[in-house]
Formats: sequence, C-alpha cells, structure tokens
Amino acid sequence: MSHLADPMRSDDVRAEPLAELHRADLKAACAADTEIWAIYPRNMGPEDFDAEFDGMLANDWASFALFDGDRLVGMSSFINAQPDASTVEIGATYYHPDMRGTGFNRTVKDMMIRRARDCGYAYVQFKVDARNERSCAAVMKLGARRLRMDEKDRTIWTGHVRDTVVFQLDTADWAG
Repeated sequence: MSHLADPMRSDDVRAEPLAELHRADLKAACAADTEIWAIYPRNMGPEDFDAEFDGMLANDWASFALFDGDRLVGMSSFINAQPDASTVEIGATYYHPDMRGTGFNRTVKDMMIRRARDCGYAYVQFKVDARNERSCAAVMKLGARRLRMDEKDRTIWTGHVRDTVVFQLDTADWAG
C-alpha cells in the first residue's frame, strides 16, 4: 500500500505516516478517552497501547498520525487495499475528544478519499461497530451508503461479539 502512504496536508491538518516518533503523543491522545475503546476492535488505551502500536507499525496498513497544527490528535489508516477490486478501506480512526464535532474528521476523510481516488481506487469502504452511532452518522455525511450489516462479525478485545456495519463510497460520485 505504499502508493497510499505518502504524507497528506490540508490547511492546518496533516497526516504523517505513523512512526515510532509518534508513540508518546499518540498514547497521550488515546488516553484522553479510555471509555471509547470498548467499541473498538483493539484497545489503544494506556494498558494495551504499546503492544497495539507495535502491531500497527508491523502490519501492512498505511497508517497515519493526524495533526491539528503541530498537535498530534489522532490516527487513521488505509486497510485491506484490494487493487484488483479497486477497493480500499479507511479505518482504525481515532480523534482526541476535543477534535470531535469540529470538522476535523471531514478534513481528514476528504484527504484520504481524495488520495484513494488519485491512486485509482473506485471504492472506499468503512466498517463500523453497529454500536458506534457517531461514526455511522459521520460516514453517511461523507456520502457513503450502507451496504450491509455483518452480524456477529468478530469478537473484539472485550469479548463482545460485534455486529459490523459496512459502508461504501464510490469515489467517482464523491462530492469532495
């Protein structure tokens, strides 16, 4: 996925490829809302952060540290790129609580969708825990349509068996 992994910027928002130098600041950002991790597949809260961060650095995702100005405030990734199917997923997204509802998500997702489209991907997918109503609503605002609900899709770190809502956005129809 290296073609997706270049840095991105839009005004004061930037996305840098996730690296070891981001560990401490991302750990602090993720610790700002420990309750949210209960609806994520992995726990990036303080007790499991380092092992999960190591895993993100080792996998084949194109993961980004997200900045508002000079402040690291979150992360997001391109996941499961399927060039033959012209599909890539955007996920593993988290924002510091004070960035929610500010338009930051829209800016980040616009950068990422534009990058996917520019790299030749016709479709961007989002897979969201059905309990995460805020994320489902945000994905719909981007112009994605709900494809399906994968019931009992996976067991997350808490032991909860998650239902996953799958959304898809056609980059040719995207208004960004």
